[in-house]
Amino acid sequence: MDISDTNETHPKDVPTGPDVIQGYLKTLDTSPGVYRMLDAESRVLYVGKARNLRARVSSYARPTGHSPRIARMIAMTASMMFLTTRTETEALLLEQNLIKQLKPKFNVLLRDDKSFPNILVTADHDFPQIKKHRGAKKEKGAYYGPFASAGAVNRTLNQLQRVFLLRDCSNAMFESRTRPCLQFQIKRCSAPCVGKISTEDYGQTVRDAEKFLTGKTTDIQARLAAEMSAASEAMAFERAAALRDRIKALTQVQTAQGINPQSVSEADIIALHMDGGQACVQVFFIRANQNWGNKDYYPRVGPDVDAAEVLEAFIGQFYDTREPPRQLILSNEIENPDLMAEALTGKLGRKVELLVPQRGEKAELIESALRNARESLARKMAETATQARLMKGVAEAFGLEGPPARIEVYDNSHIQGAFAVGAMIVAGPEGFMKNQYRKFNIRGEELTPGDDFGMMKEVLTRRFKRLIKEDPERKEGHWPDLLLIDGGAGQVSAVREIMEAHGVGDIPMVGVAKGVDRDAGKEEFYRTGKQPFALRHNDPVLYFIQRMRDEAHRFAIGTHRAKRAKSVGATPLDDVPGVGAARKRALLAHFGSAKAVARANLSDLKAVEGVSGALAEKIYDFFHERG
Repeated sequence: MDISDTNETHPKDVPTGPDVIQGYLKTLDTSPGVYRMLDAESRVLYVGKARNLRARVSSYARPTGHSPRIARMIAMTASMMFLTTRTETEALLLEQNLIKQLKPKFNVLLRDDKSFPNILVTADHDFPQIKKHRGAKKEKGAYYGPFASAGAVNRTLNQLQRVFLLRDCSNAMFESRTRPCLQFQIKRCSAPCVGKISTEDYGQTVRDAEKFLTGKTTDIQARLAAEMSAASEAMAFERAAALRDRIKALTQVQTAQGINPQSVSEADIIALHMDGGQACVQVFFIRANQNWGNKDYYPRVGPDVDAAEVLEAFIGQFYDTREPPRQLILSNEIENPDLMAEALTGKLGRKVELLVPQRGEKAELIESALRNARESLARKMAETATQARLMKGVAEAFGLEGPPARIEVYDNSHIQGAFAVGAMIVAGPEGFMKNQYRKFNIRGEELTPGDDFGMMKEVLTRRFKRLIKEDPERKEGHWPDLLLIDGGAGQVSAVREIMEAHGVGDIPMVGVAKGVDRDAGKEEFYRTGKQPFALRHNDPVLYFIQRMRDEAHRFAIGTHRAKRAKSVGATPLDDVPGVGAARKRALLAHFGSAKAVARANLSDLKAVEGVSGALAEKIYDFFHERG
């Protein structure tokens, strides 16, 4: 891949527009590649691909004949960058990767890029565990997915436990059991931890579960029915009843799944609906002839972008970091279907088809997805309109220059200073921006336990030091237009001093304090140099502020609990290489505490069952090297 870089620094009066673009034509050839259009401050406006770079760029050099969006983009273009590639397919993949990285203003942009959960059947134990998994597939075992959401995975796991009685406990929990847990009592586990099922029989249930996850449910039902009949003839009525319950549960699962297409074994159903300059893409995940959930996306689009461009951009960005299925069933054509199919085929290592069905079961699936997309976009637009009114109300209530695009709310959580955390939540014109939430582990060693102001000072100092470093010009959209602080006049005054010390005292801030009887709905609002005031009891803006404050509190409490839970049960033994859960239990049972293990001599460590001489030396060295 060759790179031609023309991204130099530009003065404010640098020329822009078609004439600038025209100047690049003499240096370009007919190679495929990717181009970037930049404004006078070298910010990327647009990333595009081309089969022929010279031909594509020459189309932008024309002074007329463009849509309003493209005309605005051309008018702002002060420079361009080019990367030539060997093939147009390579250019397509590079284009989508760059769009995700750079988030250009004029590109269609997929804003939600979370990974999807899978179901993992582990392979590191005689009695495999079944569990939810998200992220890199590093753990040994068989992965099934993707599922549309954690809820879809949890429902499927619940069904699998009812039918196949597989364990979901960790290996450490499994090893520590001396009697069956509640899961066994409610018939959701076969209790292999205490020998209620043999390795062979458990292995068969694991194979059945894997068949279920690959769509082979008929085989399972037939075998279970034969086993039930044989048990009944042998007068093993208890076993026959248990098999009957499993068959019944399996039938209920199949009935409850809803969309279970017969002619589609592995596909993503992708439907696009556009209205009023906004778009919703609905994706249904079909695996093993089963519906594994659906999810809606709202890509950033402009008023003059056509459906083919939006859908192609969505597919390219959606599968940039995900494995595509064998088929993509689409609601409408995209601009370069053959090119996209070739790119996805190369990524998967097997053929990927793009289909736009006109009749039959696949068309019915698309119609269902389209209906969901229409309804989801209508709800989203209604919520956005309501949110816009609320933001306008916030601006009027607090005397802001205009509706805020970003409100940051801060809260702390601790227990008498222990496990202290700070939390920041963000709200914007489209509601809570959860991908912008941040948590802060309080590090100040000199803080007095329970010093809420000291904690807030640390949180705000870290927050704004980073903002000043990463975006000093305040152009990336990460600077708040309003800060909400939990507290009254004293808190507001103290926080204002912190902000001014960092040179950001111009950011509006409001303290939210409950009234004298501390009832919700009687909040008082404090601003620097102004009298406190209250909003009408039934004012929607008041409810909105309460929701933001409650969300900050929820997030702070959740972060605090997670930190506390992680610390409970932690011992220095967790850091010793080679000491797993079983050996940790053996050491604690032998010595009584981690402190006693740390003081033990080498011969005592060697006397512990399951601790080899080499491991005993590791443990001894670990504690004594630390002093």
